[in-house]
Amino acid sequence: MSMTPNPAIPITVLTGFLGSGKTTLLKRLLDDPAMAGTAVIINEFGEVGLDDALVEKIDEDAVLLPSGCVCCAVRGDLVQALERMHTKSLWGDIPPMQRVVLETTGLADPTPIVHTLMTEESLYRIYQLDAVVTTVDAQHGLHQIDAHFEPAKQIAIADRLIVTKSDLTEPDAVDALERRLRALNPAGQIRRAVKGDIAPSELIGLGAHEPALTGVDPERWLAAERYHEDHGHHEHGANCGPDCSHDHEHDHEGHHHHHHAHDEACADPHCAHPAHEHLHGIRSFCLRFSEPLDGRELSNAMQLLAQLYGERLLRVKGILNVKDQTKPFVVHGVQHIFYPPETLARWPGEDHRSRLVFITKDLPEESIRKHFRPFVGEAEGAV
Repeated sequence: MSMTPNPAIPITVLTGFLGSGKTTLLKRLLDDPAMAGTAVIINEFGEVGLDDALVEKIDEDAVLLPSGCVCCAVRGDLVQALERMHTKSLWGDIPPMQRVVLETTGLADPTPIVHTLMTEESLYRIYQLDAVVTTVDAQHGLHQIDAHFEPAKQIAIADRLIVTKSDLTEPDAVDALERRLRALNPAGQIRRAVKGDIAPSELIGLGAHEPALTGVDPERWLAAERYHEDHGHHEHGANCGPDCSHDHEHDHEGHHHHHHAHDEACADPHCAHPAHEHLHGIRSFCLRFSEPLDGRELSNAMQLLAQLYGERLLRVKGILNVKDQTKPFVVHGVQHIFYPPETLARWPGEDHRSRLVFITKDLPEESIRKHFRPFVGEAEGAV
């Protein structure tokens, strides 16, 4: 057994609504030689359709694939399964694990898994949550989002959004879906995958949950510029017309440069910001503070925020300028669970304002602004 200490093993959580193409994507990944050393945790082998003639059975819960991936079926506790896999890897019963891809069921809320990976002491630093990746069906995604909260939440908390079946869908409909994705999650980077064909680097190694440790670009991670500063009004001061023709310029980095009022229904059902009922009460916004913040008061504000609004805080990210500190702090939370604050080696850019990004459920921006006022004062651009 090798006793050489290894860095934390990154885990990618792969989620997406029923029929959104997770299985197709996973099968494609399992065939890619670049994924060697990957442990893939799924609910049942049968869902992936593995060819028994091409796999080597390790035990009743795991098989070794020709690509060098280990595919493991979890029938019980996730924590125990991850601990077993780590032990097997250390003892040489399975190949050394370089990463883990964890697939959820279509109806699953991924946040309990995220919470487990953030807080379970036996897993912390053995494994490190790398990113949440959500697949979205280009054919049925808009209808699914309108009809169900589950896919909307899966989209809202994702770091990377993979649009599937775009080859089977009219381009205008795909564009409409991607505008809806940006309304739910302005910072989630969007990629398209046809029949699961996508480079593994688009899904793994994103370092999206602990940027201070993984070395990703903090500005890119926060993407504060994608959360409009006009508090809901169109950039040109115009209402969206029947054809929503205000040049919805975008790219696949997730930028969306023109916004509509969240509380107004555009006459075009494919508009980027439909009425609230199409977003299930999900809102996204960024608070900015010009002056350095009092560290103790900020800590009190964040702790009380989690206690009061935890279930309605889908995602919180921030880069903070704290008084008497030369380096910026990074904060990151999912609902009521927050990572310990980390310091960055340096400010990532010229903007040294504190910026806190929120994705919330049934929790308006003004409520968050009011919460922070007694602790750290008024954020910029009060509504």
